[in-house]
Amino acid sequence: MIQIKKFVFNPFMENTYVVYDESLEAIVIDPGCYEREEQEELSEFIETEKLKVVKLLNTHCHIDHVLGNQYIKDRYGVGLYIHPKDEETLLAVKVYAPAYGFAKYNEATLDGFFEEGDTIPFGNSSFEVIFVPGHAPGHVAFVNKEQKVCIGGDVLFDGSIGRTDLPGGNFEVLINSIHEKMFTLDDSMVVYPGHGGETTIGKEKTSNPFCAIKK
Repeated sequence: MIQIKKFVFNPFMENTYVVYDESLEAIVIDPGCYEREEQEELSEFIETEKLKVVKLLNTHCHIDHVLGNQYIKDRYGVGLYIHPKDEETLLAVKVYAPAYGFAKYNEATLDGFFEEGDTIPFGNSSFEVIFVPGHAPGHVAFVNKEQKVCIGGDVLFDGSIGRTDLPGGNFEVLINSIHEKMFTLDDSMVVYPGHGGETTIGKEKTSNPFCAIKK
């Protein structure tokens, strides 16, 4: 059974996720931990639960989701994987990080890519990668259809959607990603977004003011 632990890190109030199952193998998704206290909070949970981190994934590579990438790589000896269309997004972070107050940003090296339809295994569980651009060019979500969980990044929020005014953003592309990819998932699928609280596909299909489908 998949277990999900959420941490809220950095001034952007970004959701960092540690996902694991009964095997105690774990994936860290979108580590936003920047300050030492945040890094220690994350590691304390991992070590208290006796988890073995086996993968590091980014749903997308905006600054608030990647601040802790190199920390996780160094601490747990794992590789960093993203969608290839977000490589430029990741490389740009070091350029603008100081302007956002993150002068100590430690750029992480990439270890590989995943594509839509890939399966990402960990322990006795796995995620399917779905490609959902619009907020960022290489944005993905990680879905387990059996247990109805989706780590969705900044695509679909509780009553809102990801912003599209950043470089590589596109409103029409984002809405299409939501309608054609997210809204084809089961209504009871729980979405764990990059900011804020969890929601369900069914709730957003019927009530989201930006993208609901009238029934």
